[in-house]
Parts: sequence; C-alpha cells; structure tokens
Amino acid sequence: MLKPLRILLTVPRRPLIRCCSGFISRTRFVNRLKEDDAACAAALQTGTIFLFHQLSPLLQRNNSGTFRPAALTCSDVESVLQRLGSRGSLLEESVLIGCSDQNQAQFCLDVGELDQAAVEEECEGTFVDLRKAFFLLAGAEAPLVAKGQALLRWHQTSRFCSSTGQPTHRNQAGSQRVCSSSSIIYYPKMSPVVIVLVSDGKRCLLGRQSSFPQGMYSALAGFCDMGESLEEALCREVAEEVGLEVQGVSYSSSQHWPFPHSSFMLGCHASVSPAHSQLSVDHSELEDARWFTLEEITCALKVKTPPRRGHAPVLWLPPPHAIAYRLITEWTHHQRLREDVQPVDVQ
Repeated sequence: MLKPLRILLTVPRRPLIRCCSGFISRTRFVNRLKEDDAACAAALQTGTIFLFHQLSPLLQRNNSGTFRPAALTCSDVESVLQRLGSRGSLLEESVLIGCSDQNQAQFCLDVGELDQAAVEEECEGTFVDLRKAFFLLAGAEAPLVAKGQALLRWHQTSRFCSSTGQPTHRNQAGSQRVCSSSSIIYYPKMSPVVIVLVSDGKRCLLGRQSSFPQGMYSALAGFCDMGESLEEALCREVAEEVGLEVQGVSYSSSQHWPFPHSSFMLGCHASVSPAHSQLSVDHSELEDARWFTLEEITCALKVKTPPRRGHAPVLWLPPPHAIAYRLITEWTHHQRLREDVQPVDVQ
C-alpha cells in the first residue's frame, strides 16, 4: 500500500528578523517594478543586464579560472549595441529577472540579432549553451541565468494571442503580455514535472536518455498528466519507464528547470520492494536504467567537472544545481547514516 506523501520543511538558522527584512524589501521592490512601467524603466538605467545570444548566456572567466555570468551596466550595453550597429529599441526588450541584495534591479537581454563573435569580443566573454553553463556556474548564478533564459524563451514564443491570433504586447518588466485585440493577459507558465529517485533499500535507480552526454545518468522524471496528483504521476512514470511498483513516497523539494520549455520540478524519493526490483526498461522512454550501489554513487559525486569528450567515466551525474543531484546526495547521506559510514564531503 502506498504510503502518504511526507513533507519536511526546514527553517534557516540565520537571524530571522534580518533575513526576512532583506527578503521582504527585495520582494516588494521587484513587485513594484512589475506593476510600474516608469519605475522599471528607471531601474533599467541603474541596473545590471545579463546578455544572451539565441538563449545562451554570456559568461566571463575570472582570474581563478572559474566562470560567472557577465554582469553589465546599462551604459555598457548601450555602448556595445551602438558600436555593433544595433537598432535603438533593442535595449527596451530587456526583461526583469530579479534584484541583488543591494536592491539593484537585474535584467536579461537576448542579442541574437547581432554577430555572436563580435559581441563576445566587445564584452570579453563567451556565449555558452545553458546545459553546459550549469556545470561551470555555482551558487545562485545558475538559477539566475536559468530564469533569464526561460523568460526570454517565453517572450519569443508568445508574441501572438492563442485565442484571437492577434499580436501581444509586453509590459516594461516583461512579467506579462496582453492581447492587443481582446486584452487577455498572459503570464509566464511552467509545466509540472515529477522527478524521483527510486531505492530498493540498498541501491538507487538512475536512468539515461539518448540525448544525455556519454556516461550521464539521472533520476527518473516525467510530466504530470492533466488531473493527476503528484503521487499518481510518480507511480505512473516509474511503472511506465522501468516496470516497478512504488511502495512509499516522500517529498524532498522543488525547482524551476528551463528545459524543455520551463518545467516545475517536484523532487521526491520513492521505495520499492527488494524482492520486486527487477527492471523492465521501456526503451522508447529511456536508453538505459540501472541500479547503483552507494560506493558507485560516492565515486561519481567526486567528479567535479564535465569529462572531456571521449573520456567519460562509467557514471557521472547532473550538475550540483540540478534537483536530481540534490536527491542523489540526500540518498547518499541517508545510506551512510544507515550503514554507519563516515560521511564524505561532496561539495
């Protein structure tokens, strides 16, 4: 019998008043920019802009050899656009994505109409495919560029009203689009996806699609069907993809994921009976699926950078930003506690 979904919430240990006051200030500041076009236009002049080229973010290498998204000022971007002969209105297509701890507005802008190499030379950076960028970025930077790409993609694919076929027009912040004929308001949307790490008590189950880089395996995932609950979608996906019947489910956490067109990832752990753990892989869904031991997962967690082409290890995992990585590290920690093994730092 399927156990009910167990949800665990954690509270930050940092001083609550200071943490909340800063969060509330930033939240209200961003919300005001979404509702006030004039305030948003003014914030753009003093804000930070992250450039994309055909949805690939611009990254710059630090002296230490690490990468960060190129954070440009409005005047920097204006100068680049002028030198490269861009149309004057391109800067106005910047989309609000948030604000810094100092309440400095953050925007993203796709300059795909310009020559890529010329922009890279002007900005002393490189446009990197977002999937690869996730392995190069750390901390809050990966979610920031993921949100930027998702919003830029939504604007590119939402230029016309699905009801009237007439053009839609965005507000200054880019937080909504309105049909020019019917005044229907459209907001960016995410599709719910369940992602689950299945365990038989001693091993965890990972699968791979043919589109994955060589050697990469991840947690099982699939879109929720209309009318399904999270638990129903999880059980169906596991049954469809690997032919296993789930016994218990516990919720872990959630995440926005920009692929394929903005997904809302709902991360869970699930258990199956060791006596009924024989896999029956649906190869129309997955290229492969395997059980992995704690030792194998521990070795894979030590791989910090993407392997060079042609040098892939037997197993390597999604980037630390991905919720699949979080599920795998949670399982590893739990198994080590069960087996009374000294924890290994995988940060």
